[in-house]
Amino acid sequence: MPVSKEYVDYVLDQLSCLGPIAHKRMFGGVGLYFDGLFFALIDDDILYFKVDDNTRTRYEAARTKPFQPGGVGSSQSGYYSLPVNVLEDLDQLKAWAQEAVEVAQRKAPSKKPRTRQRK
Repeated sequence: MPVSKEYVDYVLDQLSCLGPIAHKRMFGGVGLYFDGLFFALIDDDILYFKVDDNTRTRYEAARTKPFQPGGVGSSQSGYYSLPVNVLEDLDQLKAWAQEAVEVAQRKAPSKKPRTRQRK
C-alpha cells in the first residue's frame, strides 16, 4: 500500500510543533528530516520514529511494531511505529519527536574538521 498524500500532509502538519520538517519520497515511503537529520519515516500510512537501545522499550511498552520493510519477520528495529494517541496529542508528539531527533543526532556520523597541510 503506498503512502497517501493526505497522510503525509497530516503528519507534517502535526509535526510542525517541532519546527520545519523536510520530507523526501524514498523506496515507496517517505523520509522525514529535522535540521538535516533523518529521524522518522512513513510507510503504508504509518509513522515510524528512530529508536535506539535507550528508547526502544518505550515503544515496546506501548505495544507498537518495528518497521518491517520486507514484510513480517524482516524487522528493522531502528524504527518503531508511533502510537496513534501520541500522534494526535501535540504535547506528547513533540516530546516523542524530540527524542527521535536526539537518537538521530547520537547515531549521526561525526564530522571531523578538515585539517590543512602546512607547506
